[in-house]
Amino acid sequence: MNQTAQILFPVNVPTAFDYAVPAGLDLARGDFVFAPIGKQMKLGVVWGFGTAEPGRELKSIVDRKATRPLSPDMLDFIDWTARYNGASLGNVLRMVIRNYKALDPSAIVTLYRPSGNSPKNLTPSRAAVLREGGPWPARASEAAARAGVSTGVVKGLVKAGGLVAESGPVDPPFPEPDADLLGRELTIGQKEAGEDLAAQIRTGRFNVSLLDGVTGSGKTEVYFEAVAEALRRGKQCLILVPEIALTQAGLRRFAERFGAEPASWHSQMGEAARRRVWREVAQGRCKLVVGARSALYLPFPKLGLIVVDEEHDTSYKQEEGVIYNARDMAVVRAHLSGHSVILASATPSLESLHNARNGKFAHIILPERPGAAVLPEIGLVDLKEHVPEKGKFLSQPLLDAIDVVTARGEQALLYLNRRGYAPLIICRSCGEKLKSPDTDSWLVQHKRTGRAMCHLTGFSMPMPRECPKCHTEDSLTSVGPGVERVAEEAQEAFPNARVEILSSDTAGNPAELAERMRRMEQGEIDILVGTQMVVKGHNFPKLTFVGVVDGDLGLAGGDPRAGERTYQTLVQVAGRAGRADKPGHALIQTHQPEHEALVALAAGDREMFIGVELAMREMLGLPPYGKLAAVIFWGPEAAKVDALAKKFLAAAPRADGIEILGPSEAPIGRLRGMFRRRLFVQAEASVNLSKYMATWRSKIRTASKYKIQIDIDPQSFM
Repeated sequence: MNQTAQILFPVNVPTAFDYAVPAGLDLARGDFVFAPIGKQMKLGVVWGFGTAEPGRELKSIVDRKATRPLSPDMLDFIDWTARYNGASLGNVLRMVIRNYKALDPSAIVTLYRPSGNSPKNLTPSRAAVLREGGPWPARASEAAARAGVSTGVVKGLVKAGGLVAESGPVDPPFPEPDADLLGRELTIGQKEAGEDLAAQIRTGRFNVSLLDGVTGSGKTEVYFEAVAEALRRGKQCLILVPEIALTQAGLRRFAERFGAEPASWHSQMGEAARRRVWREVAQGRCKLVVGARSALYLPFPKLGLIVVDEEHDTSYKQEEGVIYNARDMAVVRAHLSGHSVILASATPSLESLHNARNGKFAHIILPERPGAAVLPEIGLVDLKEHVPEKGKFLSQPLLDAIDVVTARGEQALLYLNRRGYAPLIICRSCGEKLKSPDTDSWLVQHKRTGRAMCHLTGFSMPMPRECPKCHTEDSLTSVGPGVERVAEEAQEAFPNARVEILSSDTAGNPAELAERMRRMEQGEIDILVGTQMVVKGHNFPKLTFVGVVDGDLGLAGGDPRAGERTYQTLVQVAGRAGRADKPGHALIQTHQPEHEALVALAAGDREMFIGVELAMREMLGLPPYGKLAAVIFWGPEAAKVDALAKKFLAAAPRADGIEILGPSEAPIGRLRGMFRRRLFVQAEASVNLSKYMATWRSKIRTASKYKIQIDIDPQSFM
């Protein structure tokens, strides 16, 4: 019987397809091949082999691409991701194959670099090329664009002897990191923790370590010891971070420690940069990558370590397309490949803490900051007692604290996780609340730009002069604070202070963000008003006071993780203060000073909070003592979405240890013109929830404009 090959294509298909293998074409699992699908010729991956059934006619594979195949453990990881998360196999493969051109060797082009000689006839244009055309080597077009001249000037410099032309790849290799460079001096505790992590690498087997250290305790320097050990063993290392755009200082620390900046991978990269990283990783030449969650699906052939920095962060959860949690999938990938994982956080997720305390993970603790730095004192400001002035949002204790630190030449941070000027625009005449035209969410006023925006869809319009419902002019008023409004209030209270805002609206491009971070680090900003962006690992030596404008913001709604997330966020925010030799303190404004998360924060008693939270989770059967899945129904007509949800509920397989809640309207009932309903499935820990949901989903077919979305281990309840 003739051999067949199962080919998986990077499109929305649930499985691989059978093809005939032409005589003389040698194939292996993981090879990239061209094969016809429909009327198109597409690139796919050999998923497996079989034998042809008698009389069955199959299309033939056309050709094999001469490039390194995907490794067996990468194929297993793709398969595991799809099965666990209820995603189509082809869509997961599409996350891996990002750029087809990356499968080919880099093109060879003419590159230019300075000769070191001073040319005769050095015109201003030629001088501009030598001064501004780098980094070298560079293509003529690149050097010319940077210097603001024509390519003819660059080529003319070769004849004049100022530049040398040579052949080289468009996508050069990344510099090799040096594992043996000396890092920063470590404390005794840091050295012991670093050695523990390096010992895990030396086992050469799968293991998971939870690096649990207070803010400012040097977790990055400690896990660098594990990175160095993996590099010495010839392995590739992946460092996952929540926000790659915010880690310029972090990338510099890698360069200081290893003599070369790592390759970075994130959504803001251009196609050329993606192509270069993918190719160098796939060929095993790129040894060190720092990336956002999607970097987990780069095809590393020699992966020896994954670090998930700030492992508790919710941005590791992909909420669209293939829904997955990169933290959990990192553990799976390491298990399939047989190497180490480090989960690092000052506020670990309760799931990770539970696994560490049960012995599934090694638990490595850094209980203190090095040197003279100490953890900040945290106090609560009861807003029922300290009521801000009418129309204001900063209480007198916060204003007094800012006054003290700025008078000493130190810095203050005001934290509010709300972008814009005000989260609600309402008409004083008729009570109309401005909403996005196709989404059930309020429009947010942005005073800086004079616009009203929807932060879910990106819809934006100029602030109207009149109410769109009753048409009364000048009747629209702003309700509640955003960071712009808090910054305005801070500037009024401290007119001589240098006040700036840090949010995704004001961050601009990475270069502008890096410049703002530099000014903050150098003390050129007195009061920084920021959103969640300020939490992500920044180190500001002169920052000694943090004021949380609304400590209750994350406690609203029905999210069972609300207390945990509030605690984590506020610990991280408060931890920005006092990271150098000056002691810091933080004040949290709240209407709920009795909430267990806030009480634990003020007492500095993490164990108290963890005990209360875990006891509640165990009683309710929530993770880590049980499992959750969400099902979201989408469609253009509300009645049909309701009918689909009821039909799906009626098809639920019978099983012990399963409880189904809903369906009901989602908190955001309409998004981008689509109506949304959702239900939750709660399962005992022993239940294979992924298999149960896959069986259930297979019973229902949907019309083309209607969608059923499965979310295993949901992090969002909107």
